[in-house]
Amino acid sequence: MKVTDDQQEKQVVSKQRVADHGEVYTAKREVNAMLDLVKEETERIDSRFLEPACGTGNFLVEILNRKMEAVRKQFAKNRYEYDLASAQAVSSMYGVELLPDNTAICRQRLFELFLDIYQQQQHAEAADELKNCIQYLLRKNILCGDALTMLQNDGQPITFCEWTFIGISGKVKRRDFELSELLKNVEYDKPKPGEQGNLFADTGEPTFVHLPKREYPLTDYLKLPDYD
Repeated sequence: MKVTDDQQEKQVVSKQRVADHGEVYTAKREVNAMLDLVKEETERIDSRFLEPACGTGNFLVEILNRKMEAVRKQFAKNRYEYDLASAQAVSSMYGVELLPDNTAICRQRLFELFLDIYQQQQHAEAADELKNCIQYLLRKNILCGDALTMLQNDGQPITFCEWTFIGISGKVKRRDFELSELLKNVEYDKPKPGEQGNLFADTGEPTFVHLPKREYPLTDYLKLPDYD
């Protein structure tokens, strides 16, 4: 079911939800003003963003708009590289949302926006394999849970996938990290043995975390859904 413009622009769904969950969405103007404070990062295809209370995706939608414009500028004339870079752009965005209905809407909004932008920029529909890849990345990156307790709604730890794209080979390395471990950062001049870079660290920060919960072999990005 397509998300309507009215649903996208609402700041309050109901007074009851405000009372129960403090649910008030940020308007598009304010979203873009805040993103402009880190404008260069929003226009980097591989720059990672985490929205710990993403609602229906107002911030993530605008980030995807900016990232896909960067993809267009760099790769519009090469369909293979464009598809690869667009998947990388989606893979770099993460969200946590307390309410299941908002989580579903957020994923759907991002997927529909991706398809619309693809059609506009490539004057063609995305291939089914790419669509499946994008939907898979959104399922893995946009999670239903509580960022304060760091638990998903099923009681399992919030666990994010780090997707590392290897050049233009089309190969991707996946590593899984629990959010609770990512937040146990300690600063060092250099990493100690057995430590890895923080999935969401700012560029240049000497922060490091434990080894990932799980690692996966390199695979073609269009075959990522086969992991599950």
